[in-house]
Amino acid sequence: MARALSVNEMMAIKHRTIPFSKPWADAFGAPSCTGMWFVWGRSGSGKTSFMMQLCKELCRHFKGAYNSLEEGTSVTIQNAIIQHNMMSVNSRLSFLNAEPIDELSARMDKRMSPHFYVIDSIQYTGLNANTLRDFVEAHKNKLIIFTSQTRGEQPAGRPAESAKFDAALKIWVEGFRAKSHGRTSGSVGYYDVWPERAREYWGDDKNIITPTNEIL
Repeated sequence: MARALSVNEMMAIKHRTIPFSKPWADAFGAPSCTGMWFVWGRSGSGKTSFMMQLCKELCRHFKGAYNSLEEGTSVTIQNAIIQHNMMSVNSRLSFLNAEPIDELSARMDKRMSPHFYVIDSIQYTGLNANTLRDFVEAHKNKLIIFTSQTRGEQPAGRPAESAKFDAALKIWVEGFRAKSHGRTSGSVGYYDVWPERAREYWGDDKNIITPTNEIL
């Protein structure tokens, strides 16, 4: 049986967190730089734009890979790259063309492999609740970000429901606003992907967070 830790011993444990810039810190605080995050939202909500902006922010600190299982190298992804000027992080972010999970896992095990991985979307991974946990546990030194399709306001399918439950940071995207539903949150608790459209959708005109990257 493992030894129990005192309060002082617990507080002495050091965790590496992500030093988000504003407005990201206002939305999501300072989450751990490893583990699993989960992002879900309806089609047309601004989810893809949010993911591109999030990747650019994470690339300030780490190298990453975006595995588009759902759309591969489609025109939609190419347009998103152009709209968000992803060329500015060309040396720090790679795009994978629907790489199967077993191949992605082998890539993640390689020396000097990227630190964070976006897997878009979880419905195309072929993982179930158990193999999902095994995959995340096998790469617990990485940051894994799953996106998900929805059924109403909930993730679609049992694996997605399981991932949402286990995720340290859960982000719901609606009306061009990404809201923190996770264990870490900043002073505001949301990030506006497109401030004008978010203001129009939500009917407010204050606390609009200006994103670091413009979108069309």
